[in-house]
Amino acid sequence: MKDDRLTAIRQHLYSHGFSSVQDIAEAVGASPATIRRDLLALEAEGIIARTHGGARISRGSGVEVAFALREQENIAAKRAIADAAFDRIKPHSTVFLDAGTTVLQLARRLRLDPMPLAVFTNGLVVAQTLMEIAGLAVTVIGGRLRSENASMVGAAAEAMIDRLWFDQLFLGAGAIADDGRLYSLDENEARLNERMMARSAETVLLADASKFGQRLTYFVTALGPAVSLVTNAALSPDWRHRLSDLGCPTTVVAVPLVAAPDEEET
Repeated sequence: MKDDRLTAIRQHLYSHGFSSVQDIAEAVGASPATIRRDLLALEAEGIIARTHGGARISRGSGVEVAFALREQENIAAKRAIADAAFDRIKPHSTVFLDAGTTVLQLARRLRLDPMPLAVFTNGLVVAQTLMEIAGLAVTVIGGRLRSENASMVGAAAEAMIDRLWFDQLFLGAGAIADDGRLYSLDENEARLNERMMARSAETVLLADASKFGQRLTYFVTALGPAVSLVTNAALSPDWRHRLSDLGCPTTVVAVPLVAAPDEEET
């Protein structure tokens, strides 16, 4: 599909730098004529710059592209997890949606089937996704912009959260290490996650199976009875037993298979 091909082009240019049209065509399995049309579209969006028979990521858009690529990783699993999380939301409640890419899929699901809610978020892309949706009152937490994750963090964000209370928190996962603890790449993000949890009646962690057995730098919380987990069926039996031993309520969702198109869209 065209959207998948555009994502593949962005990923190739982000990983390899300047590439010729022919190199890109071979990398993504499309004709040079199709790639030239795609590059025109990406250039119009300001994502890439075409030059000397090829293209490169546009200067200043690297962070945006990195976020977009992260968003597309394990996308089918993230959408299945988001569908299961959506079923837990209660109309007329107050929820916090963090800035994780799986939580972003939940926001997109909510956009398709809105309900009366008060939504708070520190994620700029989440807030943008939920703009102008009838019945949704959306509040963005203020603070310092962490551009790598398009999120608001820092002392001002923490102070605002300390004055609020949420019925549910939907939290993304940076990494879940073998010690059964959730970790984050960023110290400020980790501290803000802790505050979110302290001010929420229920914490629902959305984490696809690829996040398990990984470790990042900053501790967020230990998995246990206070954290409900939604993950996908690729989670190993060992981890399922471990989560049971930790007393962490876990929902495992199947990821539907998507049939490949009969021929490439051009």
